[in-house]
Amino acid sequence: MTASIILGTGSYTPDKIITNDDMSKIVDTSDEWIKTRTGIRQRRFAADDETTSDMALQAASKAILNAGIEKNSIDCIIFATMTPDMPFPSSACIFQHKMGLPNVTAFDIQAACSGFIYALNLANTMILSKQYKTILIIGAEKLSSILDFEDRTTCVLFGDGASAAILTESNDSNIGILHTDTGADGETPELLHQPAGGSAIPPSIDSLNNRLHFLKMNGKEIFKKAVRVMGQSCVKSLEACNLTSKDIDLVIPHQANMRIIESLAKRLEIPLDKFHNNLDLYGNTSAASIGIALDEAIQANRIKKGDRILLVAFGAGLTWGSQIIQW
Repeated sequence: MTASIILGTGSYTPDKIITNDDMSKIVDTSDEWIKTRTGIRQRRFAADDETTSDMALQAASKAILNAGIEKNSIDCIIFATMTPDMPFPSSACIFQHKMGLPNVTAFDIQAACSGFIYALNLANTMILSKQYKTILIIGAEKLSSILDFEDRTTCVLFGDGASAAILTESNDSNIGILHTDTGADGETPELLHQPAGGSAIPPSIDSLNNRLHFLKMNGKEIFKKAVRVMGQSCVKSLEACNLTSKDIDLVIPHQANMRIIESLAKRLEIPLDKFHNNLDLYGNTSAASIGIALDEAIQANRIKKGDRILLVAFGAGLTWGSQIIQW
């Protein structure tokens, strides 16, 4: 059986660094409060005139360069985001024009923080169907645009950024994406959501005054569900590949909360030093998170040929996913 491989990755984070001390000047919080509860020291915020597709352009350009391909060989764009430039048209279409890829299939997917894994899985199956040869996937977010800077429990957690990867079919069935497990549970969307702006609560004076266009989250419930479901998903992927946690060389987890990552490491019995973490620098960048960490790990030479990489994420929906890649 053939598989898809990642030819190259790229990432981008804005220049503007917002430290915990900076946040303490906006809301009632402190560096110690944020660090002890989340592990975050700082995050990046995009410029006012910098859009999600602008950041994606930066990340994608690096991925194309690192993949060593001509951009015109790309025949599909999958753009994972929950903060698109606008409700429609898709950020993928806006990005396609900026990238100079006319007529290429382009569409958005929305799986929140699980978006990058969902996009990888979708690209993999599309390539194996033989309908597409080279797919560009993007995970990009401008979360600063939907944060409520009067809510200290959420606004300190998130940051902006973008990541990208180029996928194509592998010539060696022993390398590439070995297995993906994804799932969703829509029973409790209110645990992490942006209430207004859609057909349920259209934009109005009331929705604006009630601050319903900002991100809302029940952190305690999300924490409990994230640890359980991420662990279960990883076990499913490992079992599907006839592997154990000892066979994994590096874990790239969604960067949401250091306590979640520590709990996952304990549950899987994988040493924490086998996890690549950059949460302290960027906060939670949602769909961009795993791609940024993956690109960073590659650039830091933490991934070498033959390594088995485990990706795992959890996000609004609720959604989750894990994936094992043989590098």
